[in-house]
Amino acid sequence: MILALYLYYITPFSKISASSNNDIKELASRIERSASAVALKLVNFASLDSSLQRRNISGMKNASKADMAIWKEFNQQWENLIEQREKILFNLSFPKCENGTANNFVGMEKEVTSKGRVNQSFFRNAVLSAYDYQCCITGLSVSEILIASHIIPWAVDEKNRLNPSNGLCMNPLHDRAFDVGLITITPELKIKVSKTVKQKSKSFEDYFRSFENQRIRLPNKFLPKPEFLDYHNSKIFRK
Repeated sequence: MILALYLYYITPFSKISASSNNDIKELASRIERSASAVALKLVNFASLDSSLQRRNISGMKNASKADMAIWKEFNQQWENLIEQREKILFNLSFPKCENGTANNFVGMEKEVTSKGRVNQSFFRNAVLSAYDYQCCITGLSVSEILIASHIIPWAVDEKNRLNPSNGLCMNPLHDRAFDVGLITITPELKIKVSKTVKQKSKSFEDYFRSFENQRIRLPNKFLPKPEFLDYHNSKIFRK
């Protein structure tokens, strides 16, 4: 269930399919379940997701008490979810020692060397999938170059480093402009452009003006939190 919940968070609702989603098939094979059973579990989690409920997407209505308990325990507890998932995958991948426990030395080494990469992978996948792999400003859908941009920078807010609601899916140009405060997204989810860009950029018309005051493309879950956007507007954006 923990593996399924993790997969739910990084899968667009529209891509939950036992027949066409390779990630669902892979997880099913690994835990010796059917792809249909795994897909159903993801749909059950969707029924508990308030961000989908606000869009009148409800999933199945038969989430079990166990589903609810797992959701309550791990929802918003991103680091704990990632850590537990990694432990489960490790135990599935390596044989146990004579005393019945996994090799702790190897596990510790793996944790030290890969924790940062694993965390970053979760954040990127969760944010990009929430936006259906489209830039929230331009609609660009080349997933290989899309970036999961932190609204409050990674170095500033440790608590929300892995929170997908602290992320926006952007193309490299607007990601960089956002990072240095040349553009921002207001709490009303509208794009604002700094006067610095208006004064200096010869390509202002092509790359910025056409988007100003437009609403971003909304994610299917993990809507950016107003308080995060307010921080960017007040602390980073160059008015």
